[in-house]
Amino acid sequence: MDGRTDLRGELGDIVATARCTVELEANGLAALREALDGPLGAQFERAAAGIRRVQDAGGRVMVTGMGKSGHVGRKIAATLASTGTSAYFVHPGEASHGDLGMIRPEDAVLALSWSGEAPELSDIVAYTRRFGVLLIAITSRAEGTLGAAADLPLVLPVMPEACPNGLAPTTSTTMQVAIGDALAVALLSMRGFTASDFRQFHPGGKLGSRLRKVQDLMHSGEAVPVVPDSATLSEAIMEMTRKHFGVTAVVDRDGILVGVVTDGDLRRAFARGFEDERVIDMMGRSPRVIGRDAMAEEALAKLQDWKITSLFVMEDGRPVGIIHLHDLLRAGVI
Repeated sequence: MDGRTDLRGELGDIVATARCTVELEANGLAALREALDGPLGAQFERAAAGIRRVQDAGGRVMVTGMGKSGHVGRKIAATLASTGTSAYFVHPGEASHGDLGMIRPEDAVLALSWSGEAPELSDIVAYTRRFGVLLIAITSRAEGTLGAAADLPLVLPVMPEACPNGLAPTTSTTMQVAIGDALAVALLSMRGFTASDFRQFHPGGKLGSRLRKVQDLMHSGEAVPVVPDSATLSEAIMEMTRKHFGVTAVVDRDGILVGVVTDGDLRRAFARGFEDERVIDMMGRSPRVIGRDAMAEEALAKLQDWKITSLFVMEDGRPVGIIHLHDLLRAGVI
């Protein structure tokens, strides 16, 4: 057997291990979904309502956990914060050396420990009991130290870890992440959190660009190509040449948009034999437009659907701006 055959066999074993890992973790998620149809679901609803009350009263969610549960806790805190629920991660070791002062009576503590017996959590748990801080636990054992102490234990089903030794947290941490995501999304939905709200917490990167509003990217004022409905074709050509968008809006005496002249309209006019006709007689009467409060992502979708390069931005029936495909490209929306 040559080395290449050995390598193929080795790679096949590796992929089989990967498939097994994914399957075991998927089984954990399936068990978690099933558990939410039972007592866990009712407890989850109470936990979400409790956090909502805390937040409405000006409190925060203080997430804590040790080891792999701590890493998951950091992710949950970040997801909560990015979706509008004020949340922070408190390391249990640092909490025992002064950071307990970060936790206020009006806050809620979300503590993660799969076994429920992490000794590092004992000081935080005792602190919540002493000062009446709402304690929500994510654990696998209702009878464990953490589960028994919590006001609202979220007890997750015990499923085999994907680790062949059954030791490394794999399936369990996947389930912890999932229940944390579920909690964040439930709170988001309860509060009516919108894409506009989401943008406030994600101003940077590709996602921030896609969530910018049209009014943040549009050209306005003198940059907008506009002619009156009494204008001639030659006047429209001059306006389009000055403004460089390949299009001009046509408005009535009140500034209301009534049509649009595009470079395609000009080509068709020249094909017929140029006559300096009135724009109102040759303009398109169904301009493609968008509102100034629309998301840049929506503008991109419209441009792609309609196979055009620019949109007039409207307010009260008047063109107050224009946005071009190149504006979206420069902003990183595309």
